[in-house]
Amino acid sequence: MIKREELLGRWNEVKGELREHWGQLTEDDLQRAKGSTEQLVGMVQQKTGATQREVENFLDRLMSGGSVSQQVGDAAKQYGETAQQIADDAAAYLRDGYRRVSDQSVDYSAKVADSVRSRPGEALAVAFGLGLAAGALFFMNKRR
Repeated sequence: MIKREELLGRWNEVKGELREHWGQLTEDDLQRAKGSTEQLVGMVQQKTGATQREVENFLDRLMSGGSVSQQVGDAAKQYGETAQQIADDAAAYLRDGYRRVSDQSVDYSAKVADSVRSRPGEALAVAFGLGLAAGALFFMNKRR
């Protein structure tokens, strides 16, 4: 819990951050609670419906590291950098996967071409058989 001296020393900043975070607080509300942490917490609870712990945590964050909006901005920047790194890693993974698939398809294509050149009769028979099977499936599907 913050001390009275800390609260009074940074009152204008605290007041501004409270009003920014909880817009329903008025200047009069805050002036009535000035200097008393307990009164301030109670008044914020009453006006906003926030829990005591929520208000105390807000004030502690404010007093420990500058403005809460600055802390939120810093956290957002950190999360943004982390998200960018994840996106970069995912893009690299996809590029690598695309390259592997591309290499495999080139290899497979070369093997098929070699098989057709070395055994044209068998390749023609396989192609004919596949054509018959595809036609039969297509014909059977149309009859239903």
